[in-house]
Formats: sequence, structure tokens, C-alpha cells
Amino acid sequence: MDYLPIFLRLKHQRALVVGGGHVAMRKVQMLLRADAEVRLVALDVLSELQQLLQGNVHEVAQRAFTEADLLGVKLVIAATDSPEINLAVYEAATLLNLPVNVVDQPQLCSFIFPSIIDRSPVVVAVSSGGSSPVLARLLRARLETYIPSAYGSLAALLGQYRQLAKHRISSITVRMRFWEQIINGPVAELMMSGQEERAKLLLEQNLEHDQQVATGEVYLVGAGPGDPDLLTFRALRLMQQADVVLYDRLVSQQILNMTRQDAEKIHVGKQRSMHTMPQEEISNMLVTLALQGKRVLRLKGGDPFIFGRGGEEIEELAAAGIPFQIVPGITAASGCAAYAGIPLTHRDYAQSVRFVTGHLKNETCDLDWSQLVQKEQTVVYYMGLVSLPEICRQLIAHGRDPGTPIALIQQGTTPQQKVYTGTLATMPQLIKSKEVKAPTLIIVGEVVNLRDKLAWRQTQESSADGPVAE
Repeated sequence: MDYLPIFLRLKHQRALVVGGGHVAMRKVQMLLRADAEVRLVALDVLSELQQLLQGNVHEVAQRAFTEADLLGVKLVIAATDSPEINLAVYEAATLLNLPVNVVDQPQLCSFIFPSIIDRSPVVVAVSSGGSSPVLARLLRARLETYIPSAYGSLAALLGQYRQLAKHRISSITVRMRFWEQIINGPVAELMMSGQEERAKLLLEQNLEHDQQVATGEVYLVGAGPGDPDLLTFRALRLMQQADVVLYDRLVSQQILNMTRQDAEKIHVGKQRSMHTMPQEEISNMLVTLALQGKRVLRLKGGDPFIFGRGGEEIEELAAAGIPFQIVPGITAASGCAAYAGIPLTHRDYAQSVRFVTGHLKNETCDLDWSQLVQKEQTVVYYMGLVSLPEICRQLIAHGRDPGTPIALIQQGTTPQQKVYTGTLATMPQLIKSKEVKAPTLIIVGEVVNLRDKLAWRQTQESSADGPVAE
């Protein structure tokens, strides 16, 4: 380890910055976030930097650096474009045993600035030891997705009750377990959803009993249409803290691997004419597991409330008094259309969009066709592969032009995505000659033509006239 990672308290402490350009301004902004009092010395100073350092506690001197500038400071930064000046600052600071950083010159640094995730009072720092700042920034960006912004508020809340917990719970081991349960339980979840007063009340109630009462909860999380990168930050956080995972067949292994490794995983997937587990049994299992005090993740492809039967499941949870959270996912219509290069609405072609299911509860496709044949409307059919010929026939029979463009997207947003385009008249015959696999999405409307107009090309795609070349 080339550098010892430490956190330096600079509140109301003097820090010297030599330099007045954009690089110096970035360093000054970081110092100000730590409530440092800045002394800035440079021949030329940006007007924005001068404005930034207005106030009685800061000093701006437009002149050359002198060793006297080091008096009374706790930290030194050299950020000029002159190697000679930077070296002089480094040598003078080193003689006084002051921590010094020369920007972009690791050999002249007794400390370096890491990439920071700021969730004050929680702060996470990432460093490559100066060898690759870009890599450190990329790692920081990844960590940002794992650390919710509300963690700062949570840490502040826990800090308010730290001494009280120490007084109430004398055993260090029991107290540690108590805080672990608080951080992984409903108190933290209330803070994450902005319900601070309820979180305080629940925390106080738990302290009264000297322990966290095991309370189960259910998370209905939308996993999106397939690409793991489309998961929301909140979805990922809940996925990684659930004790049990009930997942559908549309949830990819990649996404499933992002759940807690030690969580129990139960496949409850359904597909046409083959239900691994009846819906009523799934709903009952959610209630049963939550009553056992477990945090249960119900992981669904797409969005839980768009043909995902999430409404049926929360009805059961609400009736049983089980707390639950709903995390929306990117629904297949949005994700697949975007990855296929088809805008669902367009000012010139479609002023509305409708989502409909390709088969109903009784396994029929008995839709209100008169509402689905408007010319300036995009219609998206979920789960319509088997019903595709009937969908095309009914739309034409109810007045839609047989030449209306239609697209079928197979396994959208994944590396296996294929897109077939044609018309209401040609698509049924086209699909007969292809080995189309679920899941699929069907888009009907003039917006499908924009795919060619925008010269959008995906690998392994086909049209009614044959394969489309790259």
C-alpha cells in the first residue's frame, strides 16, 4: 500500500492553494466542501475563483508564492502550470513537514486526492495511488450505484441515537447486532423513502425493547426487459438485501446473480399453458415468508404493474398487513422499442400509444378491436406471439390498412435480440418461416417505418423482405 487512506479534518483550518486557474478551482471547491479556510496565492486568478473565495475567512493574494505563505496552514496544494513553482512549493512545504499535493505529479505528493462518493456524513474514497485517476473515477461511478443518496440522512439519524443505544444496550455484541438489524431493516427503508419521522419513531420503539423485532417485508421489483444495465439503483439495493427471492422466467441469470449470493432463490415463472406455480400460491408464499420475518424479493421482468400481476400480489399483502415496497422497472415496450430504434410516439406519426396484452386470462385474444385501429396511434402487444396471426387479421377486419407497418422484437435489449419488420398483411407468413422464441413484443403503427428512416441497424435482424444487412 503506497498511501495510507485517512480522512483529514479541515473544518476552520487554513489550507494553502498556489495557482489561480481551473485546476486550482477544482481543488478549492473540494476544500470548501470540507469547510476549510482557503489562502490562495497566484499571479493571475480566475474571476469565478475570486467570487468563490469571497468572505472574511478566505484570503486571495495576486502575487508570487513566498515561503511566508506557509505560516499557519495545515495543508498545501500546488496547482500551477509552472514546474519550477510547483517544485518550490513542494520543497518548502516538505521542510516544514506539511502535507503537500502537487497536481498531476505523484512524485511530488505526500498525499493524493481520491475520487469521492459524498453521502455526508458518510464519505467513501477510491484511489489508484495516482497511477490512473480515470480508473479511480470509473470505480467511483460504479460505487455510486450501490450507495443510495439517502445514506447520509440515515447515518445522521443513527448518530443522534448512538449514545442512547450505548446506554440502553450494555453488551457490545448485542448492540452491534441491534445496529445491523436497524441498518438492514424497516428503519433504513423508511429513511430511503423519505419518511424520516416514521423512521425515528420506529427506531425509538426498537430501543425501548433493546432489540429489533424481526419484521418481514416484501419488495416487488421490476427487473426491466432484460439488459442488467437498465435496473434502477433502488432495485439493485433491495435485490442485495433480500433473504428470499421469488423470480419469474423472464429474469435473466445475469440479473439473478446480482441478488445476495446467500439468498434462497425460488423460481415461480409462468408461460403460456405452463405455470410453474399458480398465482394464488405465489401470493400466499409472499405472505407466509414475510410473516416468518424474512425480507422477500418478488423479482419480475419489466414493470410489476404492467401485465406483471403486481396488483394482485399487493392486494394479498395489504389484506395480511404485510409491509411492501414497489420498485418500477423499465417496461418491455419502452426498453425493446428503444433498443430496436422505434420511437413509440412521434409528432408526425403517432400522438398516442396503447399497451395491450396479446392473450387474456381465459387464453383468448378477445380485445376491443375498434379502439386499436386508430391511424395516428401506436399499439404495443405484450405476450402476443401465438396470437400474432389473429391480431393482424382482426386489425385488418376492423379497418386498419393491411399495409400498416408492424415489428416483432424477440428477446429485446439482450445480446440475442432480433427484430422482424413487415406489414399486417405480410407478417403472419414471415413469422412462419422463422424460429421466433419468446419473449416477444409486437409494435403496430407508422412509427415502425422510422426504424429504416433513421438507418437503425441491429445485428441478426430480419424484415418482411429478408434479412437486413449491416
